[in-house]
Amino acid sequence: LSLRRQRQMCIRDRVYAFDIVPQFVSMVQTNTVGIYKAPNSIKLYLEPDETSKLIDVITWSKDGIDPNTINAQDLFVVYLPEENKGFLAVAQENEDWIQVIYNNSTGDMAWVKKDVSENYMSWENFFDLYGKKYGLKILNGTNNDEKTIYAQADEYSKVVGKVYKLQKINLHGIKGNWASVTVTDINDVSKTGYVKWRSERGIKYFFPDIP
Repeated sequence: LSLRRQRQMCIRDRVYAFDIVPQFVSMVQTNTVGIYKAPNSIKLYLEPDETSKLIDVITWSKDGIDPNTINAQDLFVVYLPEENKGFLAVAQENEDWIQVIYNNSTGDMAWVKKDVSENYMSWENFFDLYGKKYGLKILNGTNNDEKTIYAQADEYSKVVGKVYKLQKINLHGIKGNWASVTVTDINDVSKTGYVKWRSERGIKYFFPDIP
């Protein structure tokens, strides 16, 4: 997992957490279906059953995580402590349970009982909500082919242009692995079309530009 502002400051023996948002293309833990806004106390079960083994209970807030051996970047895909928001990657879900990745480095997974069903979002819904609110950014490490803007959600359609750094990317909607966008360059020239935000393997090339 790649990070933004992943530093820590120790002042008077207190640790202050900083935001974690993906910045780079990641080839690990790509086979996920969505994202889960975690409660401040996360109970991790071996199976989707409250009588199964309780693997761990993790509590978190803007002041830190308990157990303190857990790193925020291993636990969360997106971590906004000042907003009390921590999102876990989801491998699968059913009506009452979700299977989350609770260690992004090792891929360890466990089941969490849903507290509020609205806290789970498919990647499409997450992008639709946060991408439309903040726009998109292109992740570092994206290859040149994935920077192409197409006229349609089809790699065989007309090429409209390319996405480069420091461009504003407004999201209009998500259609499968494609995003309908308007890209504006530093000269205020805009191009509208489709970019492939995710590969068939689940590798993401774009992400909501959460500040």
